[in-house]
Amino acid sequence: METGKRFEKLVELMRILRSKKGCEWDREQTHESLKPYLIEEAYEVLAAIDKGNDEEFAEELGDLLLQIIFHSQIASERNAFTIDDVVETLSDKLIRRHPHVFGNAKGYSYQQWEKIKAEEKGKKEISAIGEINHALPALSLARRVQENAAAVGFDWENLEDVTEKVEEEWSELMNAIKSGDKKKINEEFGDLLFSMVNLSRFIEVDPEVSLRKATEKFMNRFRAVESLIRDRNLEIDKLSLKELDELWNEIKEGKQ
Repeated sequence: METGKRFEKLVELMRILRSKKGCEWDREQTHESLKPYLIEEAYEVLAAIDKGNDEEFAEELGDLLLQIIFHSQIASERNAFTIDDVVETLSDKLIRRHPHVFGNAKGYSYQQWEKIKAEEKGKKEISAIGEINHALPALSLARRVQENAAAVGFDWENLEDVTEKVEEEWSELMNAIKSGDKKKINEEFGDLLFSMVNLSRFIEVDPEVSLRKATEKFMNRFRAVESLIRDRNLEIDKLSLKELDELWNEIKEGKQ
């Protein structure tokens, strides 16, 4: 079956699920009720990429595509737009924003990309930072802003300068903590995180992914500690911090 036919079949399946003869759960959904699933499916795709399992990756991409089809079907029912509008709008955008491929421009240019985006939105003034989606997770937002600024030359020259900035921000945070000024502490903590994101770029680490993996590692070790406690017929709320720390180190060092 050709790609177009497969896509048409998928769209038709969604239309049937939303019909009176379809699924009661699917019929009840709205753009608002589906928001959590859209975010969840996007993160499921990221998890599949990390696992390196192509079969799972393909499945999760399908689940994410389902959300797009779902929203488009709901929109068509209220005469807002259809999946055809979504596809056509995207196709037109890809052509417009790649004049070096579909036009006469020479080579990719970040500034050219942002200029085209601004023209599309009717804006005369163009920021080098570009139009940033403020709904992004904070670490991803910081990285994107820094990358865009770096694209026009506003960036640290080397890793040493970045690490010095991290140390400077750490020192300022410690001073703020000593002062007890909550507003200043909050500000300096944010500055430290921002500088750490800068460091992540220079050492080629995605801060969002790195923190997520560190959190998952903590959860796995904590669950392993809980399992160890159960195996030894102990109760977690009756153990001291020192005893819990000893169990944690057992798991960390692979003694269990």
